[in-house]
Amino acid sequence: MPANDDSKYIQQHLANERTYLAWVRTSIAIIGLGFLTAGLIFQSTELTRTWHTITLTGGIASVAMGSSVLVLATKDYFLKQRGINEGRFRSPILLIWFVSISLGIIGVLLVFLVILMLL
Repeated sequence: MPANDDSKYIQQHLANERTYLAWVRTSIAIIGLGFLTAGLIFQSTELTRTWHTITLTGGIASVAMGSSVLVLATKDYFLKQRGINEGRFRSPILLIWFVSISLGIIGVLLVFLVILMLL
């Protein structure tokens, strides 16, 4: 293979990683939004039980959705990685899994924290 082809494939892998990291930032923002939404319950004592339930549901749903985005982005990353010509690029698979699992666990813990804060 000519060197020009190798560098083209390396750029594709790097672009794949940048895309994955953008999805990770998006999932963090969604999880943070869910946590903030659920936290609004404690800032206002004037809310009725119905509003508390709606806010709780929205917060938990946002945290769950952010966690799901993270899982799907990770799956997509690895599918794209296989689709790109191997070239000579080696992707940091362990790091990607570590970050994804860690953020997923944080998402799950935030769901439980939101539930516990409201009980």
